Amino acid sequence: MIMKNTLLIHVLLGGIMISSCQNEQSTETILSKTGLRDKIRGGWAGQVIGCTYGGPTEFSFRGTMIQDYTPIAWDSTRMEWYYRNAPGLYDDIYMDLTFVEVFENEGMDAPASSHARAFANAAYSLWHANQAARYNILHGIDPSASGHWENNPHADDIDFQIEADFAGLMNPGMINSSSLVCDRVGHIMNYGDGWYGGVYVAAMYALAFVTDDMEYLVTEALKTIPAESEFHQCIADVIRWHRQYPGDWKRTWFETERKWSSDVGCPDGVFEAFNIDAKINAAYIVIGLLYGEGDFGKTVDISTRCGQDSDCNPASAGGILGAILGYDRIPGYWKQGLDRVEDMDFRYTTISLNDVYDMSYRHALFMIEKNGGEVLEEEVVIPLEEPVPVRFEKGFEGHFPVGKIDVAWGSNRLLPEGPAAYTFSFEGKGFVVKGGVQKEDPSLEDRVLVVEVFIDGELHEEALLPTLHRTRRHDLTWKYNLTDKPHEVKLRWKNPQEGYHVQVDRVLVYGSRPVDQTLHRP
Repeated sequence: MIMKNTLLIHVLLGGIMISSCQNEQSTETILSKTGLRDKIRGGWAGQVIGCTYGGPTEFSFRGTMIQDYTPIAWDSTRMEWYYRNAPGLYDDIYMDLTFVEVFENEGMDAPASSHARAFANAAYSLWHANQAARYNILHGIDPSASGHWENNPHADDIDFQIEADFAGLMNPGMINSSSLVCDRVGHIMNYGDGWYGGVYVAAMYALAFVTDDMEYLVTEALKTIPAESEFHQCIADVIRWHRQYPGDWKRTWFETERKWSSDVGCPDGVFEAFNIDAKINAAYIVIGLLYGEGDFGKTVDISTRCGQDSDCNPASAGGILGAILGYDRIPGYWKQGLDRVEDMDFRYTTISLNDVYDMSYRHALFMIEKNGGEVLEEEVVIPLEEPVPVRFEKGFEGHFPVGKIDVAWGSNRLLPEGPAAYTFSFEGKGFVVKGGVQKEDPSLEDRVLVVEVFIDGELHEEALLPTLHRTRRHDLTWKYNLTDKPHEVKLRWKNPQEGYHVQVDRVLVYGSRPVDQTLHRP
């Protein structure tokens, strides 16, 4: 339930009217249709603004903050320049639009299979959990399992977290309804903490329609996440550190890095400064929201300066705050140039910002009625929901990074005219082989190379490896939940072809317990 004294602010700021008496818990919110549309527009616009602002710094600052003296440009040309010259920046938005369009075409009960099919066959490039899921869907894995960590080594990555905005915007105030949408869509590409990132972001968007108390928003939304999860614990720590250091976001950033920056899942981030893990990037969103104190520019700037995925995080923070403020109250300085792109379709889509403003508004009206609210002539009655935690799930349970094997240049290529096999040994319970397949000449046709993977002499799989970038397998092969003991793995290229090669870059090794580095100190 939302407390009445929390919502009184909105009578002045957002046009929300509450019929209950003060200090009583309210079960509904009355919002003008104009106010509803304004908040939806603010959510989408804020996302585009935040993404654009952080674009130049994306993954340029890994494990370090962006210092105050480092300039980040902003003017009326920024959004149009990216739209025309680097449209891939807006994967945050056009990925959302894939799911919005499925709902638009098939209705609000569109199944996960429809979303998976649309996303897997879309023309845009993908990375990490999204690309692993695309490969899985195209190779017959069910959408409910394509994000599972045993099928997707990137299950804890940020992917659904940056794509879940639509679920909150179509469920104003209806936090559990947004979680149900996230369950249907988010497990296509993520699991565990990776899925929780999307559930949490969507919950904050849903609450953005009914409160502007930032600490209340981030705390109430966290009730949708199981307390035993590391995602919940990480965000709870950020909220606690904000209370402890209310004027120093950098201190909270340092505490977050110290405790929560060790990646376990992503094969590109383990043993590296690169960190695309959902929970720590969600922490940067929350740091921006709490320390931004409702100031749009301050919010997106802090979320950006936390580093790592520094376009996606201010996009989420800017979108959530944009929904709180509404489009009209986002400062003009930050909307400069927005009017130049609102009628431009996002690359790979036939949808513009103006289109999605209308789509999301229609979807929100439908969901309000579906969940027992009312759509009246000039206003909507939104049923408020007590947040219910989604089910607990944990990726990579019992798996800890214990080592890596860097493959020497010259021995890392499986060639048709030479050695077409690579063998390695390790002690542990799991491994991921990083690498890829390539054409020696870009003019050659794309093919599917087949690599047999033997574990301890038994065939584990025939890895099908497309050379086409859009349908590639993100990692060559992997296996978790082995018996923790010495193993030998052999990769053999089954169909060698002139002009192509298979490249092995490194092997990531997992054990059943974390390495205690104090044992190795002199």
